[in-house]
Amino acid sequence: MDAATPVLEIDGLKTYFGSQDGLVKAVDDLTLTLRQGETLGLVGESGSGKSVTSLSVMRLLPDRAATIAGGKITYLGRDLVKLPEKEMRNIRGSDISMIFQEPGTSLNPVFRVGVQVTEGIQRHKNVNFAEAKRQTIELFSEVGIPEPERRFFSYPHEMSGGQKQRVMIALALACDPEILIADEPTTALDVTIQRQILDLLRDLRDQRGMSILFITHDLGVIAEIADNVAVMFRGRLVEQGPVEQIFDNPQHPYTKGLLACRPKLESTFRRLPTVSDFMTAEKLSDGSYDIQELEMSQAAILKLSSTGRGRLLHPKKELDEIGHPFSEIKADADLKTVSQGQRPLLKLEKLKVYYPIRTGLLRRVTDHVKAVDEVDLKVYRGQTLGLVGESGCGKTTIGRAIVKLVGITEGNIKYDGVDITTLHGERLHRFRGNVQIIFQDPYSSLNPRMTVEGMLVEAMRIHGISQKRSDCRERAAQLLVEVGLETIHLRRYPHEFSGGQRQRISIARALAVKSEFIICDESVSALDVSVQAQVLNLLKDLQEEHKLTYVFISHDLSVVKFMSDMMAVMHAGKIVEFGPSEAIYENPKEDYTKRLISSIPSDSIELIREKVAKRKTLRQQRAAE
Repeated sequence: MDAATPVLEIDGLKTYFGSQDGLVKAVDDLTLTLRQGETLGLVGESGSGKSVTSLSVMRLLPDRAATIAGGKITYLGRDLVKLPEKEMRNIRGSDISMIFQEPGTSLNPVFRVGVQVTEGIQRHKNVNFAEAKRQTIELFSEVGIPEPERRFFSYPHEMSGGQKQRVMIALALACDPEILIADEPTTALDVTIQRQILDLLRDLRDQRGMSILFITHDLGVIAEIADNVAVMFRGRLVEQGPVEQIFDNPQHPYTKGLLACRPKLESTFRRLPTVSDFMTAEKLSDGSYDIQELEMSQAAILKLSSTGRGRLLHPKKELDEIGHPFSEIKADADLKTVSQGQRPLLKLEKLKVYYPIRTGLLRRVTDHVKAVDEVDLKVYRGQTLGLVGESGCGKTTIGRAIVKLVGITEGNIKYDGVDITTLHGERLHRFRGNVQIIFQDPYSSLNPRMTVEGMLVEAMRIHGISQKRSDCRERAAQLLVEVGLETIHLRRYPHEFSGGQRQRISIARALAVKSEFIICDESVSALDVSVQAQVLNLLKDLQEEHKLTYVFISHDLSVVKFMSDMMAVMHAGKIVEFGPSEAIYENPKEDYTKRLISSIPSDSIELIREKVAKRKTLRQQRAAE
């Protein structure tokens, strides 16, 4: 087949779900074409129909809940919708394979990862276990898993997130598929691991000549890998075209909004634009949407850059000591420094958190994992300190140590002048009322058996805000409105909300006890870019209104730069670079920081054109061969 040959054609696909509220048109009249050797990027927010499209292609929809109500899915002339299940099983995994979004839940925790890959090879290639094992080890080596012979015998929990995603890629490639469907394969991964996965998929696509349907909510990632882009909104296709065209001259307001709301390192915005700044969408009686474009004027853009909280840096003397003199910092009109002599609200001194490594029959301690190794940090009242680094660098351990969820090995943690390492009982209880934490996954941190009202009221009564249920309920309703929800949501359970709404509930719970210091631990890393923008804006608004102090933990340097006043870059348990967030971006001093910055996906039109030109040259060379 040549590059112009369609390998997958979706024509008028309609995938509907039955629910108590009526028919849900998850995918409504979708038409797409994926060609040989091409990467087609499918983009949209959660609920847009991206994943349902991929599950429709793979025929993995739940039988009772969903139905393909119309349309064709043609793979090399065969209509997959009408194909008998027995024949579909031969295609699934062999000709068309899929990388699912969360490798931790996609891999069976009770089987070794190598065995899980050999099972697919034996099923589709009819070879013995020894040959399947040899091919699996070759695949592990091809996708960049270190020590593939040893890792063959590892269980999923013994591997990092990036390594598990590589196992999923090996599993998908095991039978040399013509089409690879990658459903959010880099969501919530570190930017450096994300870069490695994107590079790996590009190389494998070019070496094997396969086609990729790449699903994501992040147009920055799409810019790195896609040849063509299709944008979905509420089940419908709203725009499609070559990647260069979509980024250089987007036509639909929804596409414009998705492009604008992603934080960019070079941006000077104090507030992020959201999709609602570009369009309104009113649902009609037939289930479709009446979309009206809104004008994003220069005045509105200027307002985003000038309205909102300014930055608050460390005292000038401390800036001099860390090598970032205030006189050299590019100062905004309301850039401020903490007054000299003011006491830090939080101070970490030579903090160490070590975990013992036990080996042998008697489980003796033979070594330690130095999760946090001699960390010194100060956070002043009203500041936002950004902690950035890859998974395993110690960011989350510091956050948990601050609220005494993990014990410390050595050092001190002082809050408002009090050493919290000695607190227990009632004093610790009062401290935790002042200091709250918002976890990465709101679904697992919210009690699934309690309503929103129950969770908020419980927190208030435990911390003595009020013992009257009516007062607590009234405050809970006010908090929901404050975080952008409605009072009718009080009676609902966590599973009835979207990811962004659940994160807003977590924020409301942190505020319910009248806290003054909040640790945001990867609180937006798994959210759609549009929802992420809304939550980041909300956090900034609440900080200004309630005079809050934040420690903002993330692996995404662009998000940390947008949120934080001061930034600490962590690597292997240590702070390798510290200073004002703007200054670190403008002039990073450490190679590790430079590597983090260079790993962030870029949607620069110049870089996109360069990638497109390279792809065309490579295709011409392959055609000539």
